[in-house]
Amino acid sequence: MSGDGNGWVECALGHRHWGRFGAAGLLITDGARVVLQHRAPWTHDGDTWALPGGARDSHEDVLTAALREAAEEAALDPSSVAPIDEWVDDHGGWSYTTVVAQALVELKPRAANAESLDVRWWSIDEVGALPLHRAFAIAWPSLRDLLEHGAAGRGGRGRPGR
Repeated sequence: MSGDGNGWVECALGHRHWGRFGAAGLLITDGARVVLQHRAPWTHDGDTWALPGGARDSHEDVLTAALREAAEEAALDPSSVAPIDEWVDDHGGWSYTTVVAQALVELKPRAANAESLDVRWWSIDEVGALPLHRAFAIAWPSLRDLLEHGAAGRGGRGRPGR
């Protein structure tokens, strides 16, 4: 889907990122597993596993963007999850927010558009061994900690930049 958020920007750290207004992704868990998307080879850092997610449009908050992207890429009904936390990777002038959500029903994610080769559940223990999108690979240890221990003392915020 094409929105006004699509486009490349450069952050304060000099990195190029997709999403004129930042980006957001949805980390869905059932307590033991998470939903990941196998990204198509033509996408940024393609043929890797990551969260369903993408560019925020100017009118969207992070939750709206994350839910929209999960619906577009993984055929997930927004009413089937409950947001429980957020983790922000802020680069100064651009940020990626991971919305952590609890599955409320047994979800059957699937590849729903050309950006996805596959979308499926993975056990939390399996994720680190997958070929991960570079940014997700960096974030995964913190996200796993958030899944396993909550955001006590961190306010749900990620570390600044990378």
